[in-house]
Amino acid sequence: MVAATALIAFFPVMICAAVLVRLGSPGPVFFRQGRMGRNGKEFTLYKFRSMTPKSGSNCCITVSGDSRITPVGALLRRYKLDELPQFWNVLRGDMGLVGPRPKLPHHEALHLACRPGITGVATLAFRNEEEFLSEIPEDQLETFYELFVKPAKAQLDLQYMRTATFGSDMRVLWRTATACLVSSEDSTAKTAETIAQYELGRRASAKYSPAPGSHPITGQRAYSAGLNSDL
Repeated sequence: MVAATALIAFFPVMICAAVLVRLGSPGPVFFRQGRMGRNGKEFTLYKFRSMTPKSGSNCCITVSGDSRITPVGALLRRYKLDELPQFWNVLRGDMGLVGPRPKLPHHEALHLACRPGITGVATLAFRNEEEFLSEIPEDQLETFYELFVKPAKAQLDLQYMRTATFGSDMRVLWRTATACLVSSEDSTAKTAETIAQYELGRRASAKYSPAPGSHPITGQRAYSAGLNSDL
């Protein structure tokens, strides 16, 4: 299986990351949190802990420069190494490789008919989301996220899932790998452009009323035909 192979291949890196997290700050090595999975079923997501427990802001949305992020955590988050334990979630069947990122239950805008993924098109579009959100005043952050970021991500993921193939999933995985190694100077501008495009589309279809029981963004049910359906 792909997940098992990845766990074996990244095992030395994960050992080093675990040691750095343990020595870098007080607290557990792993961060565990309930996330929304396929068909509304919650599961426990695993990450390397990158923040100091119970300190700093009470906001559940993380932004760049958050005082809760540890020095080791900043390094792990920069290269997305904190996400490596999620291959265990893939192996357990909670997640797939490609799909919408698993969100907190109150932040999930889609009723997923497929497994959430380690990466996806919205993940790539919002790769530098934390830097972008750091420009939003803290007292407006939750509202901004609910009105713009969450639905824009959901729209991107839904559009991709409706046409996903094995080939498109492989392209997403390749783009993810290269994005983790090469930073883009205009990444925050791309995030802003994605949100602006969503807002323009929303205004253009403001008179549209989805049928009862359909998705609030597109009026259609989400599904996937790519790697996510097999892993």
